[in-house]
Amino acid sequence: MEPTKVQSEGGLNVTLTIRLLMHGKEVGSIIGKKGETVKKMREESGARINISEGNCPERIVTITGPTDTIFKAFAMIAYKFEEDIINSMSNSPATSKPPVTLRLVVPASQCGSLIGKGGSKIKEMRESTGAQVQVAGDMLPNSTERAVTISGTPEAIIQCVKQICVVMLESPPKGATIPYRPKPASTPVIFSGGQAYTIQGQYAIPHPDVWMPVHQPAPMNSPFLMI
Repeated sequence: MEPTKVQSEGGLNVTLTIRLLMHGKEVGSIIGKKGETVKKMREESGARINISEGNCPERIVTITGPTDTIFKAFAMIAYKFEEDIINSMSNSPATSKPPVTLRLVVPASQCGSLIGKGGSKIKEMRESTGAQVQVAGDMLPNSTERAVTISGTPEAIIQCVKQICVVMLESPPKGATIPYRPKPASTPVIFSGGQAYTIQGQYAIPHPDVWMPVHQPAPMNSPFLMI
């Protein structure tokens, strides 16, 4: 059944699930000491916030609830990240404050609607919110989802997330979505051209600890055999 669209203070008051991709350090910041930060976020926003398990460099943070609770949760996360940036700057000589960055995980079938015809929708979002929005060209590994990166001030990010939610509600995903699941830190090793690689995110990184001979060992009667 399609959710009915009811205007509320936070925009469209329907239940929605938004998935975020975060690095371990960001997840640690959201969880807080003994889980206090995430507990506070859940209580104050009213949204369900779940963090994927596993020893992974990346984790999925799932936020579910009526849209106004999702916006509150997003606001709390964005302001927490800004606080972390300010704290890290107090120990560094940098003078300009880097933007807050969040990465959403969105079904690829909805990305066309987010970009709009000739990029019109994404351009409108950038101009009206002041946030930078980028939709990844490639799907995340072993999934039918893409990363949508939003960066800017917490206020700009919240406005941008509201607009993205509206688009996602108006254009539901088509077909089955294979969700992205981050791989554990002990990634499998892949051999190619005599070099061993480990997969990190979307990239194959040469693995220094594993070496494989390019050619098969020479037969015993080979003139090229070296003792």
